[in-house]
Amino acid sequence: MSMRALKFIISGGGTGGHIFPAVAIADELRKKHPNCEILFVGAKDRMEMEKVPKAGYPIEGLWISGLQRKITVENLLFPVKLIASLIKASKIINKFKPDVVIGVGGYASAAVLRVATSKGIPTLIQEQNSFPGITNKWLAPKVNKVCVAYEGMDKYFPKEKIMLTGNPVREEMVMIDGKKDQAYAFFELDPEKATILITGGSLGAKSVNQNISKGLKTLIENGSQVLWQTGKPYYEEAKIIASEFVNVKVHEFIYKMDYAYAVADIVVARAGAITVSELSLVKKPAILVPYPYASEDHQTKNAMALVKNDAAIHIADHEASEKLINTIVSLLNDAERRTKLEENLSSLGLNNATESIANEVLKLISDNEK
Repeated sequence: MSMRALKFIISGGGTGGHIFPAVAIADELRKKHPNCEILFVGAKDRMEMEKVPKAGYPIEGLWISGLQRKITVENLLFPVKLIASLIKASKIINKFKPDVVIGVGGYASAAVLRVATSKGIPTLIQEQNSFPGITNKWLAPKVNKVCVAYEGMDKYFPKEKIMLTGNPVREEMVMIDGKKDQAYAFFELDPEKATILITGGSLGAKSVNQNISKGLKTLIENGSQVLWQTGKPYYEEAKIIASEFVNVKVHEFIYKMDYAYAVADIVVARAGAITVSELSLVKKPAILVPYPYASEDHQTKNAMALVKNDAAIHIADHEASEKLINTIVSLLNDAERRTKLEENLSSLGLNNATESIANEVLKLISDNEK
């Protein structure tokens, strides 16, 4: 491989589940090639436009959004947006001249990778879920490599292109050893109390948040403290509800997830692919409440990958109101069950996913230069 500075475009986003793996891949490529150039391409007005620059990378935005299930103005604009995005993606690629283009799912990556494949630039997509999104299914026949996190993905992708790598997680998110004391201080928590970490993902989780609100008193009476990431929509309301309790710390978004995992005795979360991967690596007993409206109900499928190995507890979203608080309390009071979940998680974590993906990216360049 030549010694010139390598160039990578990473595209995708829409949710934290797409953005954070993308940043993890970028960090790994930068670690392997410190002088490489990395450009992100996302969808204008989606959260990647804020989160990616915070992680230290430049980003360009495309005017693109998905199709709604009903007839809307957005849908009528879709062909116009798609053409505008393809034109802009083409300009970005011509100007930046990437060695490889990487897609992580989300609508922006559809335009960028479609242009890259038509120009013969090496391409790789990373699929986080056990059930692939529309974008990646559509792109798979044209790209060079498909990195997946679950077995049996040849149902959806060409078998010869698949590489089982696991999901890329940002290393610092899951390196939790020796961080407990700093973390208790950072979140102003009591080291003597059991900590319940509630996280609904970057956009929050309505049913989880509402049921935690109702059950806070019960959780506190059972001797625990709560570290609660609400997401933006519920933050103000949660702050007011939590103000009655000393032992409830409310955050709109937690940037120091390593600290949050370090202090957590139990995690209550949605079942986004990256959350599930992180839980397998930090080995924390979890109660998963999958988001029921995820496409093809993929969050339930993600959760089941742990549940069938007795490595997590599953509560369906519609059962949360009657089961969630009771399940947390019974897990709090059952040390043996928590230990069992931790042990079963230990056998599931696919380590070094990010490095495996970065190696596949670099291999595409050397294959291309032969």
